[in-house]
Amino acid sequence: MSLNLNAEQQHALDAAQQAFLPMLQGLITWSIPITIITFVLGLIIALATALSRISDNKFLSTIARIYVSIIRGTPMIVQLFIIFYGIPEIGRLMTGNPDNQLTLAPFVAAIIGLSLNVGAYASEIIRGGIISIPKGQREAAYSIGMTEWMTMRRIVLPQALRISIPALGNTFLSLIKDTSLLGFILVAEMFRKAQEVAATSYEFLSIYTLVALMYWVVCFIISFIQGRYERRIERKYVS
Repeated sequence: MSLNLNAEQQHALDAAQQAFLPMLQGLITWSIPITIITFVLGLIIALATALSRISDNKFLSTIARIYVSIIRGTPMIVQLFIIFYGIPEIGRLMTGNPDNQLTLAPFVAAIIGLSLNVGAYASEIIRGGIISIPKGQREAAYSIGMTEWMTMRRIVLPQALRISIPALGNTFLSLIKDTSLLGFILVAEMFRKAQEVAATSYEFLSIYTLVALMYWVVCFIISFIQGRYERRIERKYVS
């Protein structure tokens, strides 16, 4: 019994070692770059959406509300499937030709899907930061001749973004973990690499435990950097 257990443990260890390098490659080549790119694009979308939400323009405000509602009200995996599998069918639906389909690379679909998702959630964070700024500051800025846009750019947004940093940091951490869904649209990220090895070795516990450990290490490092940055920002504004 003991020999069988040792043999099973050795097989599990070998499978984890076999999976480590492909998983690390998937993390460095796909997961982290996609996270950074989509977070930056998502912040741009979030800022535009947040400003539209608080705008007096009813059209922009309504469009922004609908966008946020759709993204927050549907699972991300469904959004990714619609973008990757559904959008290519637009050509067929418009022309009636089953062979006339658009082509959308997995990487592009991943960028679009995650950016839209981050944009919706982060827009609510930024909007909350904007409306938390006392109105008296805007009135004081107007009184010295600053326009609405100058007031927003120089007075409101810097403070709102500083307030939003902790929540945006959590969004970044969630985004890293959400990249594990990209394997379902054929992106060779870390979790998909783990699935490929697990499917051939049948060592699911050791390999998926290694996946969890690698995600935790990455998130721990980012949380550490985020904490130091937040303390630095607080010291800057307090002093």
